[in-house]
Amino acid sequence: MSSAFDDSVFHLDTALDATGDAYIRITGDLDWDSADELTEAARALLRADPAPRRLRLDCARLTLCDSLGLASLLMVHRASGEAGTPLHLDNRPEVLRRLLDLTGTAEFFDGSAGRAADAPDASGEAGAAPPPAPPRRT
Repeated sequence: MSSAFDDSVFHLDTALDATGDAYIRITGDLDWDSADELTEAARALLRADPAPRRLRLDCARLTLCDSLGLASLLMVHRASGEAGTPLHLDNRPEVLRRLLDLTGTAEFFDGSAGRAADAPDASGEAGAAPPPAPPRRT
């Protein structure tokens, strides 16, 4: 995945390795002009048969992520979940970490997207809601 691209110009490098992991390296600003390109690149990788074992987005060269960039990441999260492929955001720059923290979306990118929602929980019921938390004592 080597590239001679300037970090200020948006570019995606995609790859699929021998273990079945798919990679997208993001370079530049993920914004109004580029968000659709990331979403479509991820969807193309996820449409493979069989679907990738994991989808890893390398964000080391990401220079900016605005609201449409975040929307694109959330769409990729949804698509990876539908494909049963865990999603990982690797090498998150501070600008992305801060955006995910401020919007409460960091938990969506911990690699659990592809875990089946229909998998049995501790009670043995598929898709069962977790038990309610015990009341707080004050």
